[in-house]
Amino acid sequence: MCLVAISWNIHPGYPLIIRANRDEFFNRPTAKVHLWESGFYGGKDLKSGGTWMGFHPNGRWALLTNYRDFNSPRKAQISRGKLVQDFLESTVSPKDYLASVEVNQDQYDGFNLLVSDGEKLFYFSNFGKGILELAPGIHGLSNGLLNDPWPKVELAKSELKQATSEHFTVDSLLETLKSKKTYSIDQLPDTGVPEEMEIGLSAQFIRLGDNYGTVSSTALILDKSGKVWMKERSFQPDYSKFTDETYSFHRSNLEIDDPENI
Repeated sequence: MCLVAISWNIHPGYPLIIRANRDEFFNRPTAKVHLWESGFYGGKDLKSGGTWMGFHPNGRWALLTNYRDFNSPRKAQISRGKLVQDFLESTVSPKDYLASVEVNQDQYDGFNLLVSDGEKLFYFSNFGKGILELAPGIHGLSNGLLNDPWPKVELAKSELKQATSEHFTVDSLLETLKSKKTYSIDQLPDTGVPEEMEIGLSAQFIRLGDNYGTVSSTALILDKSGKVWMKERSFQPDYSKFTDETYSFHRSNLEIDDPENI
């Protein structure tokens, strides 16, 4: 993922609401969200393995964004997508899992990682200052640190707050985080990429030439009864068409429903 807005434990009926965009090279092989053999839902990176976001019916969930800093490159030994997969396939507490990641953090390119057991939510970045437990609220994350006030992050948080202040569905949430507006360089961080690229990457919905851009959008809702709705929308490189993958289930009680009813 490259842009995420999360409502955590503040909505009276929905303890978790996620809206996220994934940006990637168009030719990188990817499997759409599906039920993994190990029991969680998520897409799959077919080049390096792992996933960027996943939710397990037992209540565990995790997501990852890259931390972009070409001024301070790291020599990766392990794919960052394994961080999400390994957590979802484990039974280790979120805080203990991140403690083990912290020990080996230099083996990965820059990352932001959110992990939860459904009760508590923790964050860690190998460019940050240690493990953080998130308080209830609306949080935003892109390719800087959690809640860094990048323009598109602030807009994403505002959009999620507005979208969830009235009736909403996964479909209506997918109408957010679609802004193609870019910002002037004086409003943006220096992540070590050329100025023109930094400006292009400042949009919520990205298209950089014919090779890179927003390839998918995801919305996830968990209600207080434990029902989960999850929808991923994948775009063609020219954005002329898209396809949807939709799932719903109950925590700890897998139950596939008719997507038309979501």
